[in-house]
Amino acid sequence: QVQLVESGGGLVQAGGSVRLSCEGSGRALHRHAIGWFRRAPGKEREFVAGIRWDGGNTDYADSVKGRFTQSRDDAKNTVYLQMNRLKPEDTAFYYCATDGVEYRSFPPRNDQQYDYWGQGTQVTVSS
Repeated sequence: QVQLVESGGGLVQAGGSVRLSCEGSGRALHRHAIGWFRRAPGKEREFVAGIRWDGGNTDYADSVKGRFTQSRDDAKNTVYLQMNRLKPEDTAFYYCATDGVEYRSFPPRNDQQYDYWGQGTQVTVSS
């Protein structure tokens, strides 16, 4: 079975940094785009960031562009989301997902394109 395990969330002060990890098993993540999504209290799930199967392309929501950075470590079958200069409005439950199609040219923003999801990790940013 395919599993994604997220880690790295927690409580951080505004302006601080957190690095989230997404480790896969049962699927070679380097063949698939990875998307990051979040759900804030009282809000709908939204796209945060996406990275192409080989890391050649990345995509970021306007709200996080310039502050968040994605990277991949194929040897560890892991994808990272580095989150810098965090704001209270970044407080949300974050989760990663793997694209259902191999070698897609661009990481999808549509959550329906992803077939397996991690359990998620809470990020709370205090003022």
